[in-house]
Amino acid sequence: MKFDTLDQQLLMYLQENSKITYKELSDKLNLSSTAIHERIKKLEKSGIVSKYVALVNRRLINKELLVFSHIKLQQHSADNIRVFETEIQNLKEVQACFHVSGDYDYIVKMSFENMDEYRDFMVNKLTTINVIGSTHSTFVIGDVKDDTAYQLI
Repeated sequence: MKFDTLDQQLLMYLQENSKITYKELSDKLNLSSTAIHERIKKLEKSGIVSKYVALVNRRLINKELLVFSHIKLQQHSADNIRVFETEIQNLKEVQACFHVSGDYDYIVKMSFENMDEYRDFMVNKLTTINVIGSTHSTFVIGDVKDDTAYQLI
């Protein structure tokens, strides 16, 4: 897909506020509403825009404890990778999981109401995935920067 400066600007506005109207976008970008609509549909069809979401303040829904767990598999084999990745998808507490290089195989982002809820998750859910060799968890003390937008311009 051809991706130009107007597309980049359009994506910046959509990342800032996905509920922005075509009229507001046309005023900001000096394009017709029809042209804005066509560009957005092209970005969606190409997969560059994959979905629209509402960002929720975790503290206001009692998810104060933000945890990143570094996970090492018992053995880095195709079967173990498949088992782990299938199992981790089913854990509702997991917000993100990344297969990484380095000392660990995965980094998992999770949030909980409190330490008791985290402990219950570790004991009764995460550690039941039998291909995990070890975990090392880090607890977030404070948010310094937590941005979802990609800077395109």
